[in-house]
Amino acid sequence: MLIDVAAAGVCGTELHFLDGLLTPARTPITLGHEVAGVVAEVGEAVEDLAVGDRVAVHYLHACGRCRWCRVGDDHLCDAPLGFLAFATDGGFAEQIVVPASATVPVPHGLDLASAAALCCSGTTALHAVDVAGVAAGAAAVVYGTGGVGLALVQVLREAGARPIAVARNPERLALARELGAETTVNAATEDVAAVIREATGGAGADVVFELVGTRETSAAALASLGKRGTLVYVGYSFDRVEIDPLSLVVPEQRIVTSVGNRRSELVDALDLAARGRLVTRVTEHPLSDAGRVLDDLRAGRVVGRAVLMP
Repeated sequence: MLIDVAAAGVCGTELHFLDGLLTPARTPITLGHEVAGVVAEVGEAVEDLAVGDRVAVHYLHACGRCRWCRVGDDHLCDAPLGFLAFATDGGFAEQIVVPASATVPVPHGLDLASAAALCCSGTTALHAVDVAGVAAGAAAVVYGTGGVGLALVQVLREAGARPIAVARNPERLALARELGAETTVNAATEDVAAVIREATGGAGADVVFELVGTRETSAAALASLGKRGTLVYVGYSFDRVEIDPLSLVVPEQRIVTSVGNRRSELVDALDLAARGRLVTRVTEHPLSDAGRVLDDLRAGRVVGRAVLMP
């Protein structure tokens, strides 16, 4: 299927590619794994989509046949048909070719720029909350308030949890509070673990979503956990983290990881957004400004999600 790209979100993963933390399957390759647009052409076997339909793209194009796909965990597919920006060209382009099975219709009333941004940020948030098994009433820390973090605050709110947002950018923290964070912590000026323990009556957090993945943030995240608390790694960096098993064993804490998202979670994210339950602050930029937007993202000047418009 050929899609006219309407918008492509700019994610921190792009910086990981540029920095060499992640290595694509081939180079050169076009970046951009958050894509929404309009169907321009369909193959002969495509029955459920037509030219002119508005669609979002699930960036990992699952095979639908391997053991992971058969149990619904298509994000772990053993033989993907494509993988935007990781193995196949991504959406920083005017058009893109993807399997029809990788597309999801964009609900009426949801603009394509917001839909694009949700393809990673909203879906990754939904998946991480599912992995963590967050219960209603849980004190849930979101460590990092980029696109995924701001979506996590809202998904946690939907789950009945009590979101606590941690970041170094006051503007991002203000937006996190606007979107549902009960407490915000400025990591640049405050003792993160101390503020979180105070906000939880000394108990510590039930779950911490670590979206930064540095030595410093990991130490603060672990220090913020309460008994039987769960640390969920979503973010990563070049740093290595030291773990003291005894400090985890005694309070029965656990560390888990969450990667990407299922296609079904893209369906859910778009539905939440269409109903006004998942809001993305989007700033639109021409595709020709990709370099400048990436520089802004690296410098922490992007609040919400930037999208490129061909």
